[in-house]
Amino acid sequence: MSTIEKLLHPSPKENIEEVEYSDVMGNSYVSYALSVIQSRAVPDVRDGLKPVQRRILYDMKQLGTYSDKPHRKSARIVGDTMGKYHAHGGDAIYEAMVVMSQDWKKGHKLVDGHGNFGSIEGDGAAAQRYTEARLDSFSEEVFLSDLKYDTVDFQPNYDETEEEPTVLPCKLPNILINGAEGIAVGMTTSIPTHNVTEVIDVTISYIQGTKKVETLMKQLCGPDFPTGGYITNKHELLNVYKTGKGKVRIRGK
Repeated sequence: MSTIEKLLHPSPKENIEEVEYSDVMGNSYVSYALSVIQSRAVPDVRDGLKPVQRRILYDMKQLGTYSDKPHRKSARIVGDTMGKYHAHGGDAIYEAMVVMSQDWKKGHKLVDGHGNFGSIEGDGAAAQRYTEARLDSFSEEVFLSDLKYDTVDFQPNYDETEEEPTVLPCKLPNILINGAEGIAVGMTTSIPTHNVTEVIDVTISYIQGTKKVETLMKQLCGPDFPTGGYITNKHELLNVYKTGKGKVRIRGK
């Protein structure tokens, strides 16, 4: 049989590759898990944002929805973000934007919402066609002002028609100020919010050489929840901050 005939009519055995089923499943699951962790669920420690949050803020900058400009329709922002950077559905994008505008969930809100963006009692936000939004001045200064200095790397978007930043040049430890919650594959994260002034003070001390947790915690007293309340297990906080694991119990005032 000639080479061409072998290519056109290969024997069944030549198309069979024997592999261990558990290896294939393991490798496939690890790839899926890494994709979920890095691209959806867990925030980047450098700017404290998940990809969808980062893309919303960057898109709002590109649209010119600054804090000194009029609000823009939420549907316009969601559609532009989905079309250019985050092809995962408009509902997920809008939900992330709503959370970034709720000052009872964030240490400092990142989006200035106009209209019904939910309530502290648990009421949901109005549909995106009814609400409007723009950047909060905090976001402009802390996350976006240094983009013009070419401080971070950019990468192609999902269809390679646009470019987006891999991370925003955040001036403050946003992951502590606004906290983070995420459920990925095989791991979760739940970081509480902290007082902005305390975070800045402890960051300066750390840069100046103070590395001992006990010393740093004289400035960073513990979590600062936007809804208030008392922390009832303060004696456990030192171990929580040393290990990164533990519980913070709060009681209403």
